[in-house]
Amino acid sequence: MIVKNVEELLDGYKGTEREIRKMAIEIVEHVIKRSNPEKLVLDFLNIENGKNRKAKLKTGEILEFDRAYVVAIGKAAYPMAKAITKIIPDVSGVIVTKYGYAESKKLGNLEVIEAGHPVPDENSVIGVKKALKILEKAKKDDLLILLISGGGSSLFAMPEDGITLEDKIKTYKLLLECGARIQEINTVRKHISAIKGGKFVKKATCRVLSLIISDVVGDDLETIASGISVKDSTTFEDAISILKSYKIWDKVPNSVKEYLERGRDGKEEETLKEDLNNVINKLICGSSKVCEFAVEKARDFGVNTYILTSQMEGESKDVGIFLASIAIDVKNKNRPFNPPAVIVAGGETTVTLMNTENSKGGPNQELALGFAKKLDGCKSICLISIDTDGTDGPTDAAGGLVSYDTWNRIREAGLNPMEELIKHNSYKALKSAKALVFTGPTETNVNSITILVIR
Repeated sequence: MIVKNVEELLDGYKGTEREIRKMAIEIVEHVIKRSNPEKLVLDFLNIENGKNRKAKLKTGEILEFDRAYVVAIGKAAYPMAKAITKIIPDVSGVIVTKYGYAESKKLGNLEVIEAGHPVPDENSVIGVKKALKILEKAKKDDLLILLISGGGSSLFAMPEDGITLEDKIKTYKLLLECGARIQEINTVRKHISAIKGGKFVKKATCRVLSLIISDVVGDDLETIASGISVKDSTTFEDAISILKSYKIWDKVPNSVKEYLERGRDGKEEETLKEDLNNVINKLICGSSKVCEFAVEKARDFGVNTYILTSQMEGESKDVGIFLASIAIDVKNKNRPFNPPAVIVAGGETTVTLMNTENSKGGPNQELALGFAKKLDGCKSICLISIDTDGTDGPTDAAGGLVSYDTWNRIREAGLNPMEELIKHNSYKALKSAKALVFTGPTETNVNSITILVIR
């Protein structure tokens, strides 16, 4: 089982209530299995290892090459790289992934580096330096296979000259705490980074094949891992405007402000602005596909199935309340869908941190708690919302599973659920109701997925 605490999540529930919770868990497990990064790579890429070596893509392109190198970056880096070692046994390179997300310290000829996420650390910089050495080694007729997945912005980090890693981290934390969208956060990241916004591939003389698994709303290649291998439409001026619009410009370290201002004035290099002839970028999975995987499994239960959206955004608790409003109307009014139904939503919601002293939680947990507030007492409805990588926010939980009695269970545990919601203390609240979902690292990272089951 992928969900490690199934019995706890089902304990005390009978009949329809147990049935719908079990259904929600099974759909989530199917999504994670179908999103397996190793399988996604093997399905997309075929290699001929004869005299003239060829990489054949599912989309029809054929790339001839002499030697092959791998740079794998992100939470799904290890299993993606594992797929390449199966089809190119002599491949060499580096894997940079999150602590605890690698099976070993070495994979064939690939060195494994574990680094910080969601906040970068010194290993993030070490990973970049090793990747740049591979770029220097790769010749014109060689092939560099870039394997990119979510988390790469933190895991693969090198600030521009004059900006310390500590200053970059402080800037990131300010953006995170003010509720900036990931696209906005990564716009700033790209403009204070030595390798993001396409700067990494600008240094390549070899052919580059970039296989990308998306963890961002809309599967925007510029945003995933801050666009290491693609051109960038944002500017220094955009980065400055974002920091000012959230009223954090005056809090940002001077080194960052000065660099951005020099860039705006044309005194620093902009991000990549054109497609490169030697670089091919291919999205092999993202939020839209994940929603389709959920529907695939839901149909097995013989219920009506709907994808509400694959681009869900907004303040987590408010999105949860809104989704509960839809679910209640489906059950009581047969609108906008007919029950029994499974409604699927993919995307990435946001927690704007306020009143956060001693608080703990993540976007999916807060969404689930908001859902429970609105649902309070309404039976035959449940919601499961998880981050597909298995870690929701800075917690060990993937998300939450809530239904009609969750809000009351929190009360019975001696907590004030509304107070915990206001304090963004969703982890404590859901834990008291035995409503946290635990998977551990799943080896994939394809955005968040939310499933509503209505009988």
